[in-house]
Amino acid sequence: MKRILFLLTFVSVLVLAACGNKEEELTVVATPVPHAEILEEAKPLLEERGINLNVKVVNDYVTPNKLLESEDADATFFAHIPFFNNSVENEGFDFVNLGAVHLEPIGAYSNDYDSLEELPEGAKIFLSNNVADEGRVLKFFTDLDLITLKEGTNEQTARVEDIEENPHNFDFDNTTAPEIMAKAYENNEADVFFINANFAIDAGIRPAEEAIELESADSDYVNIVIARSADKDNEQLNALVEVLQDEEIKKFIEDNYDGAVIPAE
Repeated sequence: MKRILFLLTFVSVLVLAACGNKEEELTVVATPVPHAEILEEAKPLLEERGINLNVKVVNDYVTPNKLLESEDADATFFAHIPFFNNSVENEGFDFVNLGAVHLEPIGAYSNDYDSLEELPEGAKIFLSNNVADEGRVLKFFTDLDLITLKEGTNEQTARVEDIEENPHNFDFDNTTAPEIMAKAYENNEADVFFINANFAIDAGIRPAEEAIELESADSDYVNIVIARSADKDNEQLNALVEVLQDEEIKKFIEDNYDGAVIPAE
C-alpha cells in the first residue's frame, strides 16, 4: 500500500512539474518579409520568457484580419497604422494596436525614369488597391507640387478622387493588388509603380538602390502588432511587443535590410 501511495505521489509531482514548465504558445499571422523573418529572430528571446511562438505566414492583406477575428490567431504583424485604422473604422474589426515595430518605406520604381519630376504628360502611375496606401502615395506628388488635393483633405486618408489639380494629367491606376505590384513592375505595365518594401524585398528588389523615390524615415506608416481588443492586457502578447522593440531586434533590422526596413522610434 505504501509503495502504491509513493508511486502516486511521485507521478503527481511529475505532472505538476510538467505543468509548471509548460510553455505558453502564441500564434501570430505575418507576411513573409520582413515580418515573419523578424518574428523568427524573436523566437529565442520569447523562449527565454517561456513563450513558444508559432508564425503563420500569409501572402495577402486580407487573411490576417480574418484569422485574428475568428480566433485562429492571437495577433497579426503585417499592417501599418493607417491600414489598422481603416480596418477598425470601415470594416468593424474590434482590434487594438499593441505597439510599433518598424517602418517599411514605400518606394516609387520605374524602368524608364529617374525621378517623379521626369514623368511625361499623361504618365500611367500604378498604386495598389490598398486604400490605406493611397494618401501615402499621393503625398509623394503633393510634396513635389505635381498635384494638389481638395481643400480640407486629410493627407493620410486621401484618395485619388480627392485630387483637385492634376496639371500633368497623370493617370493614377489603383486597381493592382499590392502583392503583385512587383510583377507589374517587372512587366513594365506602367511608367511608375509604388511598391511596399516588404513585397519589393520578397521579389528581390533593393529599395535603397532601385527606388527613384523612397518614403522618408519620419513617416506615420509604422508597422504594428495587432490583437483583439479583449486581449489588450494579455501578458504574453505584451511580452511579444517588448521583445520586438528590444535593442537586439532593432539591431537585426538595421543589419539585415539595408535601410529598406527601419526600426520604429
